Amino acid sequence: MSAGNFKTRVTAVKAADLVETLKGEGPFTVFAPTDEAFAKLPEGTLESLLKPENKEKLVSISTYHVVPGKGMAKDVVKLKMAKTVQGSSVKITVKDGKVMVDDANVVKTDIGASNGVIHVIDSVILPK
Repeated sequence: MSAGNFKTRVTAVKAADLVETLKGEGPFTVFAPTDEAFAKLPEGTLESLLKPENKEKLVSISTYHVVPGKGMAKDVVKLKMAKTVQGSSVKITVKDGKVMVDDANVVKTDIGASNGVIHVIDSVILPK
C-alpha cells in the first residue's frame, strides 16, 4: 500500500476486504497495475467492480494479481506460469528481454514490501 502509484489498486483491495489478507505474513508476489493501467479499462468497469454486489468478482480479479511466495525478477523470468492466490495461473513470457504476465508488460521489478515483492504491470490482468 505504501509503494506509491497504486491508489486505484488499494481502493480495489479495500473494497474486496482483502487488506488484512494481503498485509498478512506472506510472502507474496504482487503484479500490481498502476493507476494508469486501471484507467485503460473500459469506461465504467472499475466503478461497476467497486459496487458491493460485484465484490466476489473484484476479489477474484484482485487475488489473480497475487502469487504466493516471494518471486524476484530473476526467478520469475524462468517460469512459464505461476499459480495465483485466486486459483488460476498467469502466463509468463519473456521476449526480446521484455517480461509479460498474461497480456500485461512488466514495467518495473523487485519493489520490496514488508511481506514480499511487487512487480509493476501496465495493464489489469483478468482471470480466464
